This record gives sequence, structure tokens and C-alpha cells, in this order.
Amino acid sequence: MTSFGARLAAALAARGSLCAGVDPHPGLLEAWGLTDDADGLARFADACVEAFGPTAAVVKPQSAFFESYGSRGIAVLERTVQGLREAGALVVLDVKRGDIGTTMAAYARAYLHPSSPLASDAITASPYLGVGSLQPAFDLAAEHDAGVFVLALTSNPEAPQLQHVTGADGRTVAQVVVDDRAARNAGAEPYGPFGVVVGATIGTSVADLSGLNGPFLVPGIGAQGGGPDDVRRIFGDATAAVVPSVSREVLRAGPDVAALRGAVERQVEQFAFLRRASGS
Repeated sequence: MTSFGARLAAALAARGSLCAGVDPHPGLLEAWGLTDDADGLARFADACVEAFGPTAAVVKPQSAFFESYGSRGIAVLERTVQGLREAGALVVLDVKRGDIGTTMAAYARAYLHPSSPLASDAITASPYLGVGSLQPAFDLAAEHDAGVFVLALTSNPEAPQLQHVTGADGRTVAQVVVDDRAARNAGAEPYGPFGVVVGATIGTSVADLSGLNGPFLVPGIGAQGGGPDDVRRIFGDATAAVVPSVSREVLRAGPDVAALRGAVERQVEQFAFLRRASGS
């Protein structure tokens, strides 16, 4: 298997810059005319696999919405991850795990080891027990050509209480996260497997993002208010590695599969400038 960075670059070049979110919250199941149970979840997920698997470069299932239905929900998540990958999409499993020692190693094994039923191309992770606490995930990702997106600058209003804090060395917490990822990506081509999550609705950035040499996963597009102009403002010359993540703006087109694919195509067109910036 080629590196995650190389696979991601190829997927973005072939399918356009977009990560389609799979967020089956109860209100959306109701809007689709589905029951709020594991059966409704399965029908929702199957439609997303059919619509996004052959179309989107990246798909991001939100694990919590599946977990809320217990073991049957996890079984649906396993089938969803496998179906999306078989259809050619890269899967970033949105789990935002963050722990220490053997517990973090177990999380990493659950999502990044090829033998796991939930094996994904990449995961999201929370660094707020210290970036070094995520080392088991970084190690397993490197061993199996997977990726890890670490939270750096999120859009929620509480985020500055922690992410904007400045340490003794003058760097913000967000900058420490970015710098750690940049060091791990050094020398990788076309870019490294370790990315960061940066919301499209943040105000003025409190971190220099230019040296990451890795991908940016950018939620907050569409229903949350972010758009192409925000991406240009935040990332400047680093836009080639930006992966806009859109959930509600695409999912509201369901349950019709063709309509969901059309919604993906419209979002890809909005962010076509990202591919031009990369030369693809």
C-alpha cells in the first residue's frame, strides 16, 4: 500500500477536493423518512455508501452516531467503512480519540490496524492530554500507511479557551499541535500522512499553517457558515492540501442517491480552485 499522503493526493486529483460527512443524527433520519433505530441507520448508511463511495475523494463517518445504537450500530459502521473503501473512497473515521498508554494503543488498533473490522484510512484524534499521548496512533499509522488528523483550531466557541493559550515558549497550543505534525511530515512527498483539523469558521488564525507539509481537514463548510472565501482567507498558499468537509449541506439532499451525488458534485465545483492550486 502507498502512503496515506500519496493516496490522498491521488484521490483529490481524481475526484476533487471534498470530504463528505456521514452524520446520521435522529433529526436527519426523520427528515429522510427513516426510523430512529438500527434499521433506519442501516438504510441511511447504505444510501451514503452508494452515493459517496464511487464519487467523493474522502468520506467521514461520525462514529458517535453509530455507537448510539449499540452493537447493531457498530455493525452498521463496520459495513459502512468497508463498503466505502471497496468503492474507492478514502475513509476518515471521525472518532476524536485521545488517551494515554495502552488505552490509546487499543484505540489505534481498533481503527488503524488492517485486521480490524473498523480499519480506516485515517482517524481524527484529540491532543489535549498532550500531543505525545497520541504516539501509539502515530506509530501504527506509520506502520500501516494510514493517517491521523489532530484537532488544532476548531470552530466551536469554547475552543479559544484552550487552543489559543500561549505557553512559556510563546507558541499557542494550536501552534504546538501544528509544529508537531510538521516535524513528523518533514521530507514526505507529495505530503505527509499527519494532518490537522482547522475549522472554516475560525476568525484570525493563531497558528502559522504554512509549514505543515500535510493535509488540512476543514469542517464548518455549508450549513455552519464556512465557504470557499474562508478557505482562501485561512490557508492562503497552502490550499492545495485542504480537504473541505461537508455534512449537512450534502446530506439534506437525501435520501435519493442521485440527489446526494449531485450535492457532492456541486460542492466539488465550489472548491475547484483547490485543485488548480495543486496543479491537478
